[in-house]
Amino acid sequence: MNLDKLRAATRAQMPDKRWKHTLGVVDAAIGLAARYGGHPAKAELAALLHDYSKAWATDRMETIIRERSLPPELLVYDKELWHAHVGAWAVASEHGIEDEEVLDAIRYHTSGREGMTLLDKIVCLADYIEPGRDFPGVDDIRMLAESSLEEALVAAFGSTIEVLVKRGKRIFPLTVAARNDLILQMKQA
Repeated sequence: MNLDKLRAATRAQMPDKRWKHTLGVVDAAIGLAARYGGHPAKAELAALLHDYSKAWATDRMETIIRERSLPPELLVYDKELWHAHVGAWAVASEHGIEDEEVLDAIRYHTSGREGMTLLDKIVCLADYIEPGRDFPGVDDIRMLAESSLEEALVAAFGSTIEVLVKRGKRIFPLTVAARNDLILQMKQA
């Protein structure tokens, strides 16, 4: 697997603003991996590929979800979730990425899940806190990330849930499950 070719292929999938975000997520993921003992090369790879299909047309993603037997429940939730599962499928099929840990980090970077791996946590949190992000509470989440992946992710998922509630949107069950699981992990620690 040639990282330069993957970088070029990923860059070709997205507009400049999304590419700048992706580079920010890569830097944040490498930093979080160093801080928390994660695998830096896997963090870089998963972060690089996390938004691979984000700019694809929704009808293209919908077709892939339907034809490639991706979780059909995605289709009844916000389209913002689709690119994570579609992207994991795309980088596996188009670029031969076989590392399930990397694919899962891509697949669950928007929703989280119960039993998140260290790589899942790193990529998900890096996506929230990369330097280009600017939303209410992001600086608090960045500060939490200095001392605890779990606390930062609980705050991030809580922020996402709050925004979805305010907008009258449905909340993807994995996000609630991920938040609850992280809270349980912190209580047991």
